[in-house]
Amino acid sequence: MKLVTSLSFSGQCRAAFEFYSSVLGGEIRAFPYGEAPPGMPVDAKYDDWLMHAWLQVGDQALMGADMPPEFAPNIDKPKNGFDVTVHCSEPAESQRVFDALSEGGTVMMPFAATFWSRGYGSFVDKFGVPWMINTDGDPE
Repeated sequence: MKLVTSLSFSGQCRAAFEFYSSVLGGEIRAFPYGEAPPGMPVDAKYDDWLMHAWLQVGDQALMGADMPPEFAPNIDKPKNGFDVTVHCSEPAESQRVFDALSEGGTVMMPFAATFWSRGYGSFVDKFGVPWMINTDGDPE
């Protein structure tokens, strides 16, 4: 079994996944609405939007899609109730990921050592996705 977080966007999925791949590495597979089988109930103005994106990073993955407003009426609202979480084995790698992914976003908790982690921080990225970056292992 594999649990995969799926993120919803409003026309920004391709840019978000290219950004995430530039920081986390991995390979993207993406399918725009314009390449869907005939008869899909999606307006042609969304042909360039992604109906499916998959970022494979090692044995982990992140999934996403652009959601036309008729399918997701609250798509423009802030994302709430979850965080995409990245765990790294070394504080320097956690710091690198935090710095890169938080660029242009809003930092909620600056990256620093805590009583539970050698390095932790949280933010909402420039696409509105909430993240937590954590360093594995006992705090020093």
